[in-house]
Amino acid sequence: MVQDIARPIGSSGSDLPEFDSKNSQFPASAPAANPVFYRTYSRKLSETRRESWAQVSQRTIQGLADLGNFTPEEQELIEQMQRSLHCLPSGRWLWVGGTNWIAKPENFSGSYNCTSTNLIDWRAFGLMMDLAMMGSGTGAILEPKYTDRLPAIRNRLNVTVTREIGEVADFLREEATELEINGNQVTIQVGDSRQGWVKSYQSLLELSTDERFTGDVEVSIDLGHVRPAGERLKGFGGVANPIKLPELYARCAKVLNRALGRKLSPIECCLLIDEAAACVVAGNIRRSAGMRQGSSEDAEFAGAKDNLWQQDEQGNWRIDPDRDVLRMANHTRVYHHKPTLEECVEAVRKQFYSGEGAIQYAPEAIARSNADILTTPELKSEFLRAYEAGNGQQWIQAKHPNMPLKELEHRLGRYGLNPCGEILGEDFHCNLSEVHLNQIDPLDYEAQEQAFTAGALSVAALLNHRFAEPRYQYSREVDPIVGVSFTGLFDFFVNAFGTEWLRWWEAGRPDTLTGMQFKEREKEYLSRWKEIVHRVVGEYCDRQGIRRPNRCTTVQPAGTKSLLTGASSGWHPPKAQRFIRRITFRKNDPVALACLDYGYSIVPSQSDKDENGNLLNDPFDPRCTEWLVEIPVEVPWANIPGADQIEIEKFSALAQMDFYLQVQKYYTAHNTSATIELREDEVEGLAHRIHQAIENDEGYISAALLARFDAPFPRLPFEKIDQATYQKLQAEVLERRSTDDFYAALVRHDGGDLIEAGPAGCDSDKCLFSETKKES
Repeated sequence: MVQDIARPIGSSGSDLPEFDSKNSQFPASAPAANPVFYRTYSRKLSETRRESWAQVSQRTIQGLADLGNFTPEEQELIEQMQRSLHCLPSGRWLWVGGTNWIAKPENFSGSYNCTSTNLIDWRAFGLMMDLAMMGSGTGAILEPKYTDRLPAIRNRLNVTVTREIGEVADFLREEATELEINGNQVTIQVGDSRQGWVKSYQSLLELSTDERFTGDVEVSIDLGHVRPAGERLKGFGGVANPIKLPELYARCAKVLNRALGRKLSPIECCLLIDEAAACVVAGNIRRSAGMRQGSSEDAEFAGAKDNLWQQDEQGNWRIDPDRDVLRMANHTRVYHHKPTLEECVEAVRKQFYSGEGAIQYAPEAIARSNADILTTPELKSEFLRAYEAGNGQQWIQAKHPNMPLKELEHRLGRYGLNPCGEILGEDFHCNLSEVHLNQIDPLDYEAQEQAFTAGALSVAALLNHRFAEPRYQYSREVDPIVGVSFTGLFDFFVNAFGTEWLRWWEAGRPDTLTGMQFKEREKEYLSRWKEIVHRVVGEYCDRQGIRRPNRCTTVQPAGTKSLLTGASSGWHPPKAQRFIRRITFRKNDPVALACLDYGYSIVPSQSDKDENGNLLNDPFDPRCTEWLVEIPVEVPWANIPGADQIEIEKFSALAQMDFYLQVQKYYTAHNTSATIELREDEVEGLAHRIHQAIENDEGYISAALLARFDAPFPRLPFEKIDQATYQKLQAEVLERRSTDDFYAALVRHDGGDLIEAGPAGCDSDKCLFSETKKES
């Protein structure tokens, strides 16, 4: 029976995606690849030319090889895996890897999707703004044990902007921010650079606790040296967009002034971080990449987003302007004890209605982050019991009496999360790579080993970075971490096990005889891949004289990069066998115009409405500001016998939870980024299962929950369609298509600058749905 289950659909990978002959860098089964690649990862070479996939690969691979001191054989393997789309580096590395910009130590952080910073001083706020401006996702733990280390607010700040953006001629602009203090009068001349913005923001925060002032502080903000919107950012890429910078200072002062005479609360700290985040991503069409972790006992944090949206008697929606910026990040509640069943039910229900309030079980995160000293299941269980009893520090000290106190405190703080929740650590930077399993034959074990080996080498190379910021460098020294992820796992297992595996999912993944055989085969694959990654990273680090990471595997959301091969994101099932994928662009974006020539249709986005609130229909309407490019998609295995009879969108929340835990147990050493979709009648059952998983120490750390609605909403990122509709839409695409060469179409329209500078630090489909319920 097991042999039958393991048989792939094709005998030798014949059912894996074929490559498009016209645009051979991407599979024909990935129709969104060209739009996403040229929008997100391809850098401008001139006014009318962008990098091809071959050029991006050459740049990024050489950058990794130089940094990682690879052998010729290692570099050749990485080249082979990237060019075949079997394994890719992080999205951030695809954007900046191999550039002159990333070779400068002050820019190293721009290589990393994932970071987390403990909020213990004003410098931490500045660091997080700096990270956001480099494109990195920012995590922050906002528990009182950290935020209480900030000084109390003693000075009221009165802010006035005295000179507007761009008033100083470009050849006279100063890059550095300058402060001038005369009594209680302060002038902040904001420098025209990333560091200039950061220093101006951090300096304002520091003024609120500066002891030299004797009364209210009159703060004059001089923005004259800041380049106006639309000017190119040399080195990093993209163009300037300081549209929200003028209001940043007054909005921060408002938060600080409310806390006069006391310390900031965790949610006030959150507001200050998010005001900077809103400034950085102004004009962007996606949620910023942020994770804010608060104490499970902090009622204010738990309710920070309650009633964020309010509806008037006429049915119009408005958002609380003072809390609007809280949408810049996901909020997670940290439990240092096992939550009760009632707490789990409340948390799941809250997430169903608001999308917020996820539970993080910190003890499991800390245990995984100390795998080098918790080397057996028995030791891990002992530690978890001791930590639950409040004796975690004493337990480690008894086992390791010579461990420095600073390292001990660091080990107990390693439950910090990156924005999508797949990396664990304290004050960390973590690099990611991604194996595209949908491109690999399930019976080709050599190809699988090569792909995961390349992924391991890609992430290990960045361990050679040395950070100028002491807190980040210390963390790198005592706790180096990497994250090798995969995408297309669901596709891989369909190719391996066929329709019977889909039917088992449809039944809820029950523990029948066949189900247990499926789980054993899943375990074999997942465990093998995990072993490859940890072995290769360990051997590389030994050769380079680097401390071995104690956790190397994770699963990221894999939203955008998955589109390069048409993979189902991460471990998740696809939205359906066939669907319309809508990708957002600004109006008249050259890549979107190339999509139009290529035959794809364009509609206005959800945010574009007429005076009566009706969605616009004409993308060229003067009132339209954003476009949605509509692409019909069919997963490569959609036409296997019996697949059409299975409604993937109806897979139960418990089945998703079961698969997540399987991945979490046998592959992931950090955490598995998970977005489990559920309906209202599944709230209680899922809450019970989460409680059970925590109670039984099954490896649960955290998962995002997303309400699933059967009623259709207009212009969602994904819209299920049947086979006949897909065939009709695809025929219409071909009929409208004026060129088979996407790049040639792009060249005809190109000439402007890129607004976005590479991919966001967060790459989750959850971000795409964050406001759907409120805006529809």
